[in-house]
Amino acid sequence: MNLVQHGAVYNMLSLGIASMTFTSLFLWYARERVLPKFRMAVMVSATVTSIAAYHYFRMFDSFNEAYPVGGTPEQGFAGYNVGYRYVDWFLTVPLLLVELVAVMGLARAVQSSLLKRLVPAAAAMIILGYPGDMKMNLLYEGDASVWGLLSTIPFLYILYVLFVEISKSLASQSPKVQGLLKGARLLLIATWGVYPITFITAMNSKGAPSFDEVVSREIGYSIADILAKCVFGLIIFTIARIKSAEENKEFAANEFRD
Repeated sequence: MNLVQHGAVYNMLSLGIASMTFTSLFLWYARERVLPKFRMAVMVSATVTSIAAYHYFRMFDSFNEAYPVGGTPEQGFAGYNVGYRYVDWFLTVPLLLVELVAVMGLARAVQSSLLKRLVPAAAAMIILGYPGDMKMNLLYEGDASVWGLLSTIPFLYILYVLFVEISKSLASQSPKVQGLLKGARLLLIATWGVYPITFITAMNSKGAPSFDEVVSREIGYSIADILAKCVFGLIIFTIARIKSAEENKEFAANEFRD
């Protein structure tokens, strides 16, 4: 790996560490700035970015050891622990859906019904994607396409729940909150779309990925993570603030006075 390639990934992982760490600090500190009923959504957002910050530190160290300047693709592939990303996603992707549902303030039965479907589907999507990214032939001797296909099934189900089931509950929200929720939902799906695209580009390569593939994968995944966790979490916080003001006049007077 040359110096430019190494520096690009090094700096992007560093940006991931900074983004996740300071978004976490802000959300933990600001959680008291919303009503108690919406505080859980903000705390889940902070948990997501905190988990991601930890794993970005681990990925940063793993990358520097596995891909030194002048190293070979085979050495890098053998030494870089892709599992850090998948453990992170296994924990944080379901939680992203939890915070989206939690901030809507739906009836407990409706929340429970949505989460019982979304959380297992999100976990299955990550679990099924991991063997393909690691080029593990656990079911049959073939390429990674079967894992990509299997991982797409729960992804499509999540899309159905987000755009059909949850849409039914948007009517109860104020116009401003509706707009933010729709934007948050689109951001989540758009950033998740980066993962399968990156997966597909390397799906049929044999052996260790090239340095260019590693650079594009790590940069693409990191940008998507920052948008899907930090920016998404800040949108959730904004929604919680607006809903708190809508439901409590005293809160609105104290928090939004000139």
